Amino acid sequence: MDLHDSEEEAEFRKEVSGFIADEAPKAGQGWGEAGAWFKKLAAKGWIAPNWPAEYGGAGLNVMKQFVLNEEMALRRAPRPGHLVIGLGMGGPTIINHGTEEQKKEFLPSIIKDLDIWCQGFSEPESGSDLASIKTKAVRDGDDWVINGSKIWTSFAHQAVWMIMIARTDADAPKHRGMSYFVLDMKSPGITVRPITDMGGGKLFNEVFFDNVRVPAKNMVGEENRGWYVATTTLDHERSAIGNTTGLRQQVDGLIEFAREHVKDHTSSLKTNPMIRYELADRMLETEMARMLSYRVITMQNRGEVPNHEASMLKLYTSELQQRIASTYMHLLGPYGQLGTGSPWAPANGRYGSAYVSAVSATIAGGTSEIQRGIIATRGLGLPKN
Repeated sequence: MDLHDSEEEAEFRKEVSGFIADEAPKAGQGWGEAGAWFKKLAAKGWIAPNWPAEYGGAGLNVMKQFVLNEEMALRRAPRPGHLVIGLGMGGPTIINHGTEEQKKEFLPSIIKDLDIWCQGFSEPESGSDLASIKTKAVRDGDDWVINGSKIWTSFAHQAVWMIMIARTDADAPKHRGMSYFVLDMKSPGITVRPITDMGGGKLFNEVFFDNVRVPAKNMVGEENRGWYVATTTLDHERSAIGNTTGLRQQVDGLIEFAREHVKDHTSSLKTNPMIRYELADRMLETEMARMLSYRVITMQNRGEVPNHEASMLKLYTSELQQRIASTYMHLLGPYGQLGTGSPWAPANGRYGSAYVSAVSATIAGGTSEIQRGIIATRGLGLPKN
């Protein structure tokens, strides 16, 4: 595993850090400034660094993508999180499986227009077992007519487009007989119902389809082969999970908070000496996460496919996120339970919100149980049963 930049990578890191210093909005500036920043990234192709240049990306190799992402995180530059499904999942899937007409129609929406996309995969009875979806698409002339529902659909209330899978052959085995579509979210018959999560956030939604018509030309890949297209989307999703730099910054911030408030009631650093050991454990664990991340990126740079290694990184970082959140509560004590809006909430309640949000870390993007299964069977060679 190589822990050092090559000469070319070091020069690129210098370019990225300089660009961020000169162009990125400063802390406290509004969303309009962030939007202008995203446009600047798009102009350089850096908003989609892995896309080929002919489609508006930068065509960067694996290591330069890693350098760009690491510098963005280290310098806390605004990230287009609301665009992640289009940039990181839908766009790459269309590049890999779409027709030239589809690439010309949909990719500029992501790069130039910065449209928000959403992902219609999970259903009320189809979570980890994605192949058991029941939403149906029936061919009617030049259209497919879709009926059913999706759930946990991030950004559906804001999205312009949805990437989705629907069952197009009810008699086929469950991993076959489904197809992959790009759906206009303004289509008649679509109802979006927000879901408020346990932390008060409103990112997730239910989406209902009542005779929604989708042009046949919006099918990506072959009919009834949508599972194989969908796994491409999931591969891109999994590779984007586990921002180890962000975890390190969380721990750094927690240590800084503990030091600043050591003499007041919002920090237990003075009265609970064990919290020092806990903070040290979290710091060591973020370094371990960084090493796992470097292992994955080194494999990708060698042209290898990280399989169980990526699952190890996902498992470790998602569970570490929960341990960091627990340390928030141990440090803040009862005050950590206060949310935003309370005049007594430390850090305006962000630590309490982070604790509640961390519950989903071991579910989203593939549950810890799924990751352990992959590690056991593909990494350790254990039998499936």
